[in-house]
Amino acid sequence: AAMGRPRVYLDVSIGAKHCGRLEIDLFNDKVPKTAENFRCLCTGEKGVGASGRPLCYRGSIFYRVIKHFIAQGGDFVRGNGTGGESIYGTSFADENFTVRHDSVGIVSMANGGRDTNSSQFFIVEAPSPWLDGKHVAFGKVTEDTMHVFEKIMECGSISGRTTQPIVVVDCGQLA
Repeated sequence: AAMGRPRVYLDVSIGAKHCGRLEIDLFNDKVPKTAENFRCLCTGEKGVGASGRPLCYRGSIFYRVIKHFIAQGGDFVRGNGTGGESIYGTSFADENFTVRHDSVGIVSMANGGRDTNSSQFFIVEAPSPWLDGKHVAFGKVTEDTMHVFEKIMECGSISGRTTQPIVVVDCGQLA
């Protein structure tokens, strides 16, 4: 990781089997507010949100995995892509679009239009330039844990329905 960039992790299980640890470097130098939201949702340090759920990815699922495109997760409120909550309240504004979706493993905020960032995020499997300017990218999966991301992508489909449950069994911060 670059000097001072936080590194967080998501421990993932597929079906009932432990699949490995996804490590993500956060670009807090480019999108500090967005990176801090994700970091805190990995550590759970902000406690319980307005939804009554802990503000944490632990126990949440990757509910939408579209082959050759994205793995999406982060809805710890409803678990299906209709919920989510940020550490700043229900949702927060698009910080900037400095980080591009230009390589495999870029992590970005899912949204329902402008300025609707909450806790939902996705990871791209290929460069996706049409997402630039629409979604705030804020991190990248580390080279040495890319194989875990590939295992997640193998459970995807054209529709996005996963072939088996993909669960974040634990998460936190490494550095």
